[in-house]
Order: sequence, then C-alpha cells, then structure tokens
Amino acid sequence: MTTQETMARPHSHGAGAPVAHSSRGDRPTSFSLSDIAVPHGREEDWRFTPMRRIEKLFETQNFESESLGVRIDAPEEVLVEEVTRDDQRLGSVLAPGDRTSVVAWNAFTSAQIVTVPKKTELSAPIMIDIDGDELTRVQHLALRVESQSVATIVMNHRGGGHGALNQTVEIEAGDASDLTIVSIQEWDDEFLHASNHRIAIGRDAKVRHIIVTLGGDLVRICSDTDYRGPGGELTMLGLYFVDSGQHLEHRVFVDHSQPNCYSRVTYKGALQGKDAHSVWIGDCLIREAADGTDTYELNRNLVLSEGAKADSVPNLEIENGEIIGAGHASATGRFDDEQLFYLMSRGIAEADARRLVVRGFFAELIEQIGVPQVQEHLMNAIEKELERAALGA
Repeated sequence: MTTQETMARPHSHGAGAPVAHSSRGDRPTSFSLSDIAVPHGREEDWRFTPMRRIEKLFETQNFESESLGVRIDAPEEVLVEEVTRDDQRLGSVLAPGDRTSVVAWNAFTSAQIVTVPKKTELSAPIMIDIDGDELTRVQHLALRVESQSVATIVMNHRGGGHGALNQTVEIEAGDASDLTIVSIQEWDDEFLHASNHRIAIGRDAKVRHIIVTLGGDLVRICSDTDYRGPGGELTMLGLYFVDSGQHLEHRVFVDHSQPNCYSRVTYKGALQGKDAHSVWIGDCLIREAADGTDTYELNRNLVLSEGAKADSVPNLEIENGEIIGAGHASATGRFDDEQLFYLMSRGIAEADARRLVVRGFFAELIEQIGVPQVQEHLMNAIEKELERAALGA
C-alpha cells in the first residue's frame, strides 16, 4: 500500500444536500476526487466563499502547464529537490480536506521538496519566491525540517495578473525541531489563490506558522494540523488587510490528538472599502486522548470604512476534561473613539491618528514574527495600504 493510500480517510458524498457532521474531526479527507464532491456553496466549509469566483479550481482539467516561477534560496546545508508525484515522501502529511485541495493533489505532476537535515541550525532563512502569471496553475511544495533542527522558511507570493494558483504546502517538523514558517501573499488585485497548508508537529517540536495576506482578488488558505507526539507547541499568527472588492479567507483547524500539547492562534485583520470581505474560521478539536492540552484562539477585525464585512467563527470542541485550558475569542469593530480623541487632543490630525491606531493594531502581532527583514517589509506594506486608504483608493 502506498503512503497516499494509507493516509486517506474517504467518506462518501452524495450529489444532493450537503452532509452534516457532528464533529469537525468527522469531515471527509481523501486523496480521491470521487470522495470529495464539487461543493454547491451550502456546505459548512464553503458557505462564506463566493463560489463563482473560485469554481474554476474545482476540476483538474482547468489547469494549464504547471511550470510556475519558483526560486528557492537556501543555505548550503539544505537539500532542494525537484521530484515527480510518485515520490513516496509526498502525501505523508494528512490528506486533502476540501475540493480545491483534493483537486490540487490530483492535478500536479512535479513538486519541490526542501529538507533541513537532522541536528542542523540554519543561520539564515530559506527564501521561496513564487511568481504568479496569467495562467491557472497548480503547485505542490513539501517543506521538511528533520529532528533537532532549527529553521526559518519564508514564502513570498507575488504578481499573477488575472491568473490563479491552487497550491498544497506540506510542512513537517521532526521531533524536537524548531520551525518558523512565514507565507506572504502580495498578489496582484485580480489574482485567485487557494492553498492548503498541512502541518505535522513531532514530539516536543515547536512550530510558528505565520500567514500574511495583503493582495489578490480571492485568497482562501486552509491550515490543518497533525500532532504526532506529546509535547508539541504550535503558534499560529495571521495578518490580513482587505481592500474594496477583495475576499480574503483563512481557515484554521487545530487538531489536538496527543497529550501535553500547546497551541495559540492569533489572527488580526483590517478592512476598508465597498465589498471588502474577510472570513476567519478557527476550529479547535481536543480529542479524548489529549490530556494536558493548553489552547487558545483569538481573531480581531478592525473595520475602517462603510461597506466592509468581516465574518469570524471560532469553534471549540472538547472531548477530554483533563486539560490545562481551552478558550477562544472574536471581536469585530470600528476605531476606538477614545484612542482617536486622545491622539487628536494632542494636536495630531484625524487622518494621521487613524493611521497610528492601525499601525499599533498590527505592530503587536508583527513584532512576534521574529524575522527582522519580514517585519520591516510588512510594516512598510501596511503603511502603503494606509496611504491608499487616505487617497480613497
């Protein structure tokens, strides 16, 4: 039996009404297209997504040649390989869980595997630059940090015009490893991007998973986790800035299946302009075997103008009473009038005061990233977004 066949957990879908599942853990995962049907938009996983804008990613025949522009700049200790889809290391981190991700699995023919060998501490980040174009493409990346290694990986997504990308990123952190992975989406305004990050966390491993989405017409990123031993620590940070007409959607599934594991999820977003729409879904499941779990999820949204909408849905399922703690919070609101009044009372113009409030809203999260060149770039990008808002863009 192949690795892919071992990992699949197929559940049949009918072509009619959506199937309701009592637990997040019961939703279908499979490598087979026939097990995960084309959605209608009424399903829980798709009810916030504009289906007409993403539907071309639902069928494998819609993809052109997959020779996507990818540049990988890595320290000499790192092994970078281009492999075919039959490489047995592929498909070893969970299985696809929705239609775009199962299509991505079945459509790719080659993949890049990046491996940090055991007991290696990298002195510089691995930089992966991904350039979109006008075509509809598929991509598969496997990022592997072996046991007792320390690494930072930064993925930059840019350009793209009216193109589209359906992407899978398999992330594997070995036992006692320490991995920081940053994915930045700065696509052109017309670009379509769906991505499934599947994250395996080894015994006593530490993973910092950071998503920053600033560009694209529609971006939908689903991040799924797999604790593979006790003692794993997961920190998930997210930042998004939504402009007029954009749909930026982030879905997180933290599956606590092992004892004595830790997770913290913090996503922050700002929205401006007519029909700016953000979606954040934070699912956390604490299974019966997960004694000693400590978990918390937080989503905050700052609405900067009329016509913008933020949907935020935290979900927490607890099947075990022997835990350290579990909680979640969500808040969506406009500017804090007291903060604005305080700044304006000290002679700061209203427009400048608003920019300072937004910078402060994001700065707390950006400072946690821990990669100086990324932090500086993001603060500059936020400043440009605020300048566009001031100009009425």
